[in-house]
Amino acid sequence: MEEVMLEKSYSPREVEDRWYAYWQNKGLFRACDTSDKAPYCIVIPPPNVTGILHMGHALNNTLQDIMIRYKRMKGFNVLWMPGTDHAGIATQNVVEQELAKQGIGRHDIGREQFIERVWQWREKYGGIILNQLQKLGCSCDWSRERFTMDEGLSRAVREVFVQLYEEGFIYQGDYIVNWCPRCQTALSDLEVEYEETQSHLWYVSYPLINGEGGVIVATTRPETMLGDTAVAVNPDDERYTRIVGAQVLLPLVNKKIPVIADEYVSKDFGTGAVKITPACDPNDFLIAGRHELDIVRIMDGNAIINENGGVYRGQDRDTCRKNVIADLKAGGYLVREEPYVHNIGHCYRCKTIVEPSVSKQWFVKVKPLAREAITAVVKGRTRIIPKSWESTYFEWLENIRDTRMVLRRVRQGHCITYRSHVMPGLRRYITATG
Repeated sequence: MEEVMLEKSYSPREVEDRWYAYWQNKGLFRACDTSDKAPYCIVIPPPNVTGILHMGHALNNTLQDIMIRYKRMKGFNVLWMPGTDHAGIATQNVVEQELAKQGIGRHDIGREQFIERVWQWREKYGGIILNQLQKLGCSCDWSRERFTMDEGLSRAVREVFVQLYEEGFIYQGDYIVNWCPRCQTALSDLEVEYEETQSHLWYVSYPLINGEGGVIVATTRPETMLGDTAVAVNPDDERYTRIVGAQVLLPLVNKKIPVIADEYVSKDFGTGAVKITPACDPNDFLIAGRHELDIVRIMDGNAIINENGGVYRGQDRDTCRKNVIADLKAGGYLVREEPYVHNIGHCYRCKTIVEPSVSKQWFVKVKPLAREAITAVVKGRTRIIPKSWESTYFEWLENIRDTRMVLRRVRQGHCITYRSHVMPGLRRYITATG
């Protein structure tokens, strides 16, 4: 018998490239459109074209490949659909970082050239990602590879959007979101990174309209008082029972605002009285809804004070803070200030401080979906492994909030965001434009 000498160490280059090419040439990864076999399909969670794959992708795709190959051996008609995702704002951010290394900003080169740079980035890193997936041995049907910005996908996205809207799963409304003034986009709660920051608590006196004295509130953001619409206290706080329902004067703005009682207010924070600025704080936004308070926006999308800011109009939020503090001191409204450490949210992409902002947003109604997901585990159709994590799963779904979404149609570099007033004619529009 002829002896076969094995190499001392495994050389993947000599084995894996040869066999992967063989699999592809034989069409072993391709799904059949006309097969009568039972279908099995996985749409690959498309990796972002913001860079190259990492260990998490390697694990994720290996697990998918195991399931795909197992089902093929079981005789299923299997499709593993490959693709990459444009990750719009994230890709824009990394391209801007590359330009910054050359001392160039996106406004320096103009819209058309910037879009061209983004597409160049996609061609480069999209190709790298697909090559990495093949090096992993992923048995995707490469004849069907797609990119999320392919024109062929746009109609399907619009059609599903309209269908979900008409079924009541998608709606539009005013809501406070995490806004990045630099990226000019809203962020989900998961996209906000909190950093412990050394700051101050400023104690400001709001004079009572009728009677002597006033209410002292503590705030970490004195500049937002320009948009205050109430002062709130806890209903069980006996210190303030007599003035609930009274009015105070909003310093610097010289506007009358009410004193309200709400259980959200902590008696132990600051003085037990807090300013309510619905357009600048998510909790204040919810309080405003319960008490039917006005919502006054004082900043634009660039975190610049707008016309509602009076004499501070045109100032950025940092400059406004300095000037507001100086004017409060000059007017005798600033009682004291003290050091205070708290967490401040930053954009996970560019590290800019996030600005809570009220705007019209599209939302997916997730409560009905969450109920079905809970039922699936309760009845055993889905298993959480290990079982000890079930409580975490249930807690998350029972407290889940509606998910913000954005629908955009991008063609030839132009972006249109659909809003509710166009929805009645949107299906006709889709039919007309394809």
